[in-house]
Amino acid sequence: MAYGKISTTGTMSPASIFGTDLRSSHPFSLKTPLVDSPELNALLFGTPPKTADPAVKLINNTVECTSCHDPHVQRKDVIVADFLVRNSSGGQLCVACHDPNRVVSGKVNYLAGWPVNSHATSADSTTNQPYVGGYGSVAQNACTGCHMPHNALGPPRLLRGKDEQDCIACHNGGSNLSPVPLNVFAEFAKTGHPFASGTNLHDRTESAVLNNNRHATCVDCHNPHASQAIQSYGVPPLVRAPQNGLLGVSAADGVTVLNPAVNQFENCLRCHGGSAGKVLDPKFGYHPIRVVAGGDPLNVVQEFAITSTSSHPVTHDRASALLQPSLRTQMVQLDGVTLGRVVGVRIFCTDCHNSDDNREFGGTGPNGPHGSKWTHILERRYEMSQAVVAGQLITNPFPNPDLTVNGPYALCGKCHDLSQIVANSSFTEHARHINDGFSCSTCHTAHGMGAVTGSISGERLVNFDVNVVAPNGAMPIMYSRATNSCNLTCHQHPHTALGAAPAVAAKPHP
Repeated sequence: MAYGKISTTGTMSPASIFGTDLRSSHPFSLKTPLVDSPELNALLFGTPPKTADPAVKLINNTVECTSCHDPHVQRKDVIVADFLVRNSSGGQLCVACHDPNRVVSGKVNYLAGWPVNSHATSADSTTNQPYVGGYGSVAQNACTGCHMPHNALGPPRLLRGKDEQDCIACHNGGSNLSPVPLNVFAEFAKTGHPFASGTNLHDRTESAVLNNNRHATCVDCHNPHASQAIQSYGVPPLVRAPQNGLLGVSAADGVTVLNPAVNQFENCLRCHGGSAGKVLDPKFGYHPIRVVAGGDPLNVVQEFAITSTSSHPVTHDRASALLQPSLRTQMVQLDGVTLGRVVGVRIFCTDCHNSDDNREFGGTGPNGPHGSKWTHILERRYEMSQAVVAGQLITNPFPNPDLTVNGPYALCGKCHDLSQIVANSSFTEHARHINDGFSCSTCHTAHGMGAVTGSISGERLVNFDVNVVAPNGAMPIMYSRATNSCNLTCHQHPHTALGAAPAVAAKPHP
């Protein structure tokens, strides 16, 4: 050097900088023409090819190390002094080649939505502990908040971590950001969706229908390039801002891919629709076995279908001709008292499956089915009757139950006035069954009637749990709404409708 020697420490061999596996670093010596992709700037395919920024140059039409680095000037970027060819705050270096605004017919640009995305616009400050790019705010870090140009821990996408590990640096309630974001990972520590592990790994190129690959990483439900902070709670069923730009599956068949999803439930159907390999996980709690069930009892497409005899209005409008005297005009908040969103003709999946402390309904935690202290990732307590627990016959599990938000049927009470239920306003035997300790789940399915049978009409979501009740001998009709009557054996006690002759007759349901 003209001004003398400079002392250096450490090693500078290629192996010490890049390791021996170059898949963890941004590729170089890329000769044009490149393999086209909607995320790449069209100028790279021109004649001659070039980038969108004069400071970022191709070397003999090739992407080289010196396209991004000037080895003679260390601090053109005064914050991240890594010999960059320009100030790269806000991802300016990256967008010289990567274009979130390019539209290619028939192809999806996975960067679409980036200019208004939270990661591109948030002024929240960061301590960079752990390191998330070196700049002072989320928006300044931009791409480097999640991606590393060299020695990435997630080689396929040059991520700082693998799958959800990339997100935990900021969304774990720690002090890396100010103001501190909500602690999403505390929700997963309850009973939450399963992270990727072992052979159940996530990749952006995986099929939208998650066959035999049961995982729910952050990016299965959130597009980090398009998601935005929620400003207002829109009505169902459209996806909300945090889920912009997501993959989805059609409710028509449970397998047709939608990119992007339009409605929230379409994203849920990636796993809960027609995918193969679904299994019951005991950690989510007891699962009723219904008298009427389709070929795949875990495929909710058939349960919510417009052809179902009755269903909760998730995939189509509520259109029952039957009176619903218990249905509230407004949902109640988590305190069970304060009125919340209007009960319209549609509901979200997340109106039932949600964090138990979510903000939308009056809590202080994150929204969404990340995890809950209640079974099945339910927002509120919902107990299910079981005939046998730990080998013991249970005959009266919830006698004279608490009908407040603290009681066993709090989730139902969100939309249904339980005082109307026990007043027998829709069924003359409701109060007796409830006071005898039977759960709503004994007689009603939560999603809908996914199949039909001659023994149950299927109206009002009536579909008995055969682990608790069974047919009464040879009586063909288990339930008829027309006569408001049942022929059942409940906890080993026979019941019958008027005019039948069982071994032991119960009071008829007039």
